[in-house]
Amino acid sequence: MMLYYRPLVQIGPARPDAALTLAGGWGWFTHVEVLSRNAPARIIDADQVPAPILGRLTAARPDIAGLSMGRPQIMGILNTTPDSFSDGGQHADIGDAVAAGQAMQAAGADMLDIGGESTRPGAADVAPQEEINRTAPVIAALRAAGMDLPISIDTRKAAVAEAAIGMGANLVNDVSGFTFDPGLATFCQKHGLPVCVMHAQGDPATMHLNPSYDDVLLDVYDALEGQIAALEMTGIPRGAILADPGIGFGKTQEHNLALLARISLYHMLGTPLLLGVSRKKFIGTIGEAPEPRDRTAGSLAVGLAGLSQGVQMIRVHDVRETRQAVALWHAAYFGSIL
Repeated sequence: MMLYYRPLVQIGPARPDAALTLAGGWGWFTHVEVLSRNAPARIIDADQVPAPILGRLTAARPDIAGLSMGRPQIMGILNTTPDSFSDGGQHADIGDAVAAGQAMQAAGADMLDIGGESTRPGAADVAPQEEINRTAPVIAALRAAGMDLPISIDTRKAAVAEAAIGMGANLVNDVSGFTFDPGLATFCQKHGLPVCVMHAQGDPATMHLNPSYDDVLLDVYDALEGQIAALEMTGIPRGAILADPGIGFGKTQEHNLALLARISLYHMLGTPLLLGVSRKKFIGTIGEAPEPRDRTAGSLAVGLAGLSQGVQMIRVHDVRETRQAVALWHAAYFGSIL
């Protein structure tokens, strides 16, 4: 029977002497929730966790694309698509995209994530060359304009990644978890690139059609562990991998909430975690905000909840508001300025 160990994360200035630091970051824990597929959950002292797993939970995460995983990081979303659910068409022009990227940098983004293929539910595949045309020139223009932030290319395709990296991108973020294009992991390994592996059930065109799981929390964990192990087999080290449970990707509202409530389980993967919830449908449903642009407050609330469970990076549309929220979250919990 496989057991899963979820650290019960605490934060703040006062901590017991026996507390263990979570992933080299700002969180700590003294107890762990033990989960399995065929027994009730139970709580144990952290010192009862098997040593290899405890090592994964406590080991400091290496920097990703030059960013420290020992403090919260903000990834700004810059979609160059005509049909993304929230900002489709806003940045299709290169000048508009560059201005938006510069504004995100000024607002406090730590990284930009540039995508040329919508992954909203029901979205159709985009031909690689069209995706390249939408993304590579924007990355080149940002670099030419002096952009020095790390840039992530949000793509499932090796050809798109190759063009983006050639123009100055630093990380590959694949919503398929490197299951769509077998050449993408090989390309990333060859060039020593950090990657983000996300979980999705199905592809964007079909993922919203009756997704189902035996146990969404554990099923997603197993899928991510499998894909991370597969990436390691190609030569990409675990320390160069971000893991994303894929909120909203082939998941109902009930699934999303189950993942968010126990997202600290994914520290057992031994990688930093990325959380992308910005303006998503479940926020609008719970927060009574039908329009994506009206979901900023809900997005901030869920993002801060993720940070409180030790998530290292949050992917957002509203950078300025997120930066302010993170700064005040830290000040209120720790009594100091981040």
